[in-house]
Amino acid sequence: MADSNKGIERSSLLLNAAIGFLGFLLVILVFSLITRLLYPRIISDRSEQDPALISSVIQLEVLNGCGIPGLATAYTGTLRNYGFDVVETGNFDHFNVENTIVIARTAQLENARRVASALGIDEKQILREISGEFYLDVTLVLGADYESLNL
Repeated sequence: MADSNKGIERSSLLLNAAIGFLGFLLVILVFSLITRLLYPRIISDRSEQDPALISSVIQLEVLNGCGIPGLATAYTGTLRNYGFDVVETGNFDHFNVENTIVIARTAQLENARRVASALGIDEKQILREISGEFYLDVTLVLGADYESLNL
């Protein structure tokens, strides 16, 4: 009988410990939810300054068109701070690009316009090349005029 009571006490102790742990975990999750609701994350100061630039996620690739080593990678962080989703960087097929160009890869030319506007690129430098092979919205080809961009 004494062994039976010890078994019941032990299982009761384990059950209470499990309930206590789950209760503690619940308190942490509720606190996290309340904190998230009261203090939302601020993505970038730049998006607050000009909310017209960013209304949806625009996926783009950044290509180096002038041959400066590491140029596309260097501009990736700044573009992400603007709120753009840079999904790929690399080199353009040649390094003779004089003026930076923005290539719209989908039927929505507005995404390319937003990228151009954010960087201070004239709308004459926006091209449209729609293809089902591309799974992004915009391609940015950095030219020899990269130092004049709004970055």
